[in-house]
Amino acid sequence: MELFRFLVKYSPGVLAVAVLLGIVSGVSSAAVMAIVNRALAGVAGDVGTLGLAFLGVTLTALTANLSTRLILLRLSTSAVREMRMSLCGQILVSPLRDVESHGPSKLLAVLTEDILAVSDTLAELPVVCMSAAVITACFTYLIWLSWPMALAFIGVFSLGVLIHEAIAMRTRPYLTKGREKWDELIAYYNALILGNKELKLHARRRTAFLREALGPTAEEMQTLSKSWHRIFAFAASFGQTFYLVVIGAILFVAPAFAPLEPSVLTGFVLMTIYMNGPISQIVGSIPTLHRAGVSLRKIESLGLSLTTREDSDVREEEVRPLEHLSGIEMQGLCYAYDTEGGDRGFALGPIDLRIEPGEILFVTGGNGSGKSSFARVLTGLYVPTGGTLRINGTDVDDLNRDAYRQNFSTVFSDYFLFTRLYGLANEQLAGQVEEYLGQLKLSGKVEFKDGRFSTVDLSQGQRKRLALLTAFVENRHVYLFDEWAADQDPAFKDVFYGRILPQLKARGKTVIVISHDSHYYECADRLIRFEDGVMVEDRRPRSGQRRPEALGPMRLPRDGRGRESPR
Repeated sequence: MELFRFLVKYSPGVLAVAVLLGIVSGVSSAAVMAIVNRALAGVAGDVGTLGLAFLGVTLTALTANLSTRLILLRLSTSAVREMRMSLCGQILVSPLRDVESHGPSKLLAVLTEDILAVSDTLAELPVVCMSAAVITACFTYLIWLSWPMALAFIGVFSLGVLIHEAIAMRTRPYLTKGREKWDELIAYYNALILGNKELKLHARRRTAFLREALGPTAEEMQTLSKSWHRIFAFAASFGQTFYLVVIGAILFVAPAFAPLEPSVLTGFVLMTIYMNGPISQIVGSIPTLHRAGVSLRKIESLGLSLTTREDSDVREEEVRPLEHLSGIEMQGLCYAYDTEGGDRGFALGPIDLRIEPGEILFVTGGNGSGKSSFARVLTGLYVPTGGTLRINGTDVDDLNRDAYRQNFSTVFSDYFLFTRLYGLANEQLAGQVEEYLGQLKLSGKVEFKDGRFSTVDLSQGQRKRLALLTAFVENRHVYLFDEWAADQDPAFKDVFYGRILPQLKARGKTVIVISHDSHYYECADRLIRFEDGVMVEDRRPRSGQRRPEALGPMRLPRDGRGRESPR
């Protein structure tokens, strides 16, 4: 029922047309068998007329059948695409913290397993609808043949359906538990792939992971799967046995209670045998329908837990960086993480800070001190739970937060590297990229052709340089680098601190660097330090710290009039 409600919500008009054509197909199919029954029973009539009627009704059934299948196929595939894109859109517009709280395993399970289950079931929907229409038309013909016997037949048939459904419903708890267990299994699959090096290097860890985590979860999944398949198998066997009992009752029991004309008896037997195919198709689809119902509820629960476009701070219209930056200010800014129990977890702030344009600001502190949380709040990825964030004197809120974020180019410690420079295409792009590949010592390792990097399968340091290249091409007002130099060799650290940062500053860029490289702190205009989420220090760097050797310039992109143009 969940699937039908989904299709009704998606496109009720098209579904109504498909149902109407399905009824026509079912009636026509039943009419074909009625003509066959009349011919077999030797009912008086013109053979030629019956032949023409048989041909006409057969063509009608074929046309309606094909039309119904094509309409429902198009409807179901479009609905699945809409569902898939809607979920992806919701993930994009939802606050980053909400997406992080679900975790990649649950999101991937919904986007793959659940949508695939719904898609596969909707692909079978045309057959199910056609079968239901044929069965309905056959029952209608049986009522026309003998309504008392037809009512008895429908009563017995309904009893069988209810028993079958009662048996099948016992699978629902197993299907629901199995779906939850699938989330755990996906998480362990991710651990198996992402932690493959660590598992190979530690035999006891590898053995414990298989025996204590992956193995038991896979075994529980197997147990649940066996349970629901066993119930479905029992339900299917009951259905087939019950079906044969009904045929036997028509042939040997019904005539003992009331005399039946040969044409009526033949018609009931013929229609019952003819309905075996449609009934088997519907019965065979019940397991997939149940699984799809569980998956659809999972999809809907995820959709409800994610922010809708109406509630999101992500704007559908195009947003651009500011023409100029006069400063970013934090006043009493706070952010607190929520825990599963609803209690407040780690808290950042309150922070009072002003960041000037063209300033190089270093953010320091120990692990867990709040540096990365500060970076996410500063860039607008986390919505503050208190205080005020301003840019150019304007408060940042849900209406302009998306526009505020467009002023930042970032390379976070957990950055993702796209193979294409999406949204950055212009006539100068290829030339800029080739120039940067040379300056970042990546020429010969990476090529840029047709808007795509030839590879991103590089060392960690080289990948970070490629991410830096992307930030250069974006050319925003504010650059934020989270431990960018941690994976670079000493020579390239000097390039980063001694060439890149000064050149960015010379171009009027604001640069924020999260760094543990204390011997480069003199490169900063200002240092701030965090401890336990609190900014405990805001000072100028002390002299005498190591300053990198002066290096040649690194050119930044300019627009057609020779000026830098934020994108």
